[in-house]
Amino acid sequence: MAESIKDKVAVIGVGCTNFGELWDRSVSDLIVDATFEAVEDAGIELKDIDAAWIGHWCETSGMTGLGLSGTLGLQYKPVTRVENACATGSDCLRNAAYAVACGVYDKVLVVGAEKLKDMGIAGLPNQVPLGTPNLVTAISAPGLFAMMATSYFHRYGLSPQEGKRMLSHIPVKSHHNGAMNPKAHFRREVTLEQVINSPIIAWPLGIFDCCGTSDGAAAAVLVRASEAKKFRPDPVYIKALQICANPADGARRNDCDFTHIEATYRAGQAAYKEAGIKNPRKEISMAEVHDCFSINEAIVMEDLQFSARGKVKDDLESGFFTLNGSLPVQASGGLKCFGHPVAATGLRMLYEMCKQLQGKSGQRQVKNPKLGLTQNMGGHPADNVVSCVIVGL
Repeated sequence: MAESIKDKVAVIGVGCTNFGELWDRSVSDLIVDATFEAVEDAGIELKDIDAAWIGHWCETSGMTGLGLSGTLGLQYKPVTRVENACATGSDCLRNAAYAVACGVYDKVLVVGAEKLKDMGIAGLPNQVPLGTPNLVTAISAPGLFAMMATSYFHRYGLSPQEGKRMLSHIPVKSHHNGAMNPKAHFRREVTLEQVINSPIIAWPLGIFDCCGTSDGAAAAVLVRASEAKKFRPDPVYIKALQICANPADGARRNDCDFTHIEATYRAGQAAYKEAGIKNPRKEISMAEVHDCFSINEAIVMEDLQFSARGKVKDDLESGFFTLNGSLPVQASGGLKCFGHPVAATGLRMLYEMCKQLQGKSGQRQVKNPKLGLTQNMGGHPADNVVSCVIVGL
């Protein structure tokens, strides 16, 4: 019978670079900085690492495990490269944690790193290879998520003005939190009116509804839970690790409603079962979720059962998800403000959870957190891979 990962693996060290337009730094520089912060946080030396996992989404950031082993001098040790779109960092964590839990390795390193600004990724045009082999569709990410927003407005009877205002609460919240984060890409507060009136990218999504393109890296050191307190008094324990991939046929079905992400719902359900959570709205202390576009955060709140279906508007407008609310979401500033170097994002979320649980988040500190959840979605509303991770003390 399959076993659960719950409380078998602990995070003893985390590291994260600043995210942003880092023109003067290479992907190797970023890997070194994030790794050595994590190793120092764990109270070990790099030579103590038994195995490592490196996540890159973009091939120009690195291929195979050699970019990590050569950069760090981890010669002749096992290093694996993982790629799962925006869920890459979280999937690296999952693979490394399973290796520790089964007793193959004692101490492992997980790193996600990306140099996207050097690629010149920007703008709307995009050729997206979907899950079905040999099928490539000319679409844009803002266009797809805009379709998600208008579908949601229609289904739940929101006027264009009501829907636009609902979404605008999300970047206002994230910018408020991100302004207090010294490692965030964008550190400036915005008002509701500024968001509502910002230039449109794909209606109803304005420029403040869309996350930016960033460079950055994040890292973590894992050990078995039974050994964790030998390294520090406050290790963070993994309660659930789940990945859910949809059948990759959503864009070719006429029953895809574009008002929920089935893989997010199922990944959340599996994670709650693994962690023993019955009421996520009350039991989860904080969350970092995939706010690539503001509508995605809104729908994730419903898919993860933080809000009832069609009712996220009430929670957004009441401040339920603000830093001082009942369930803070994006205390770091989220993808919108911290930034989104694709492969680093899942581990950056873990970094935030660990610092919050250990009471080291300064002005952004959540009050008495017990359990933190991270959610990544690789892909788009119709075809995607979703990770859901829960950690706690």
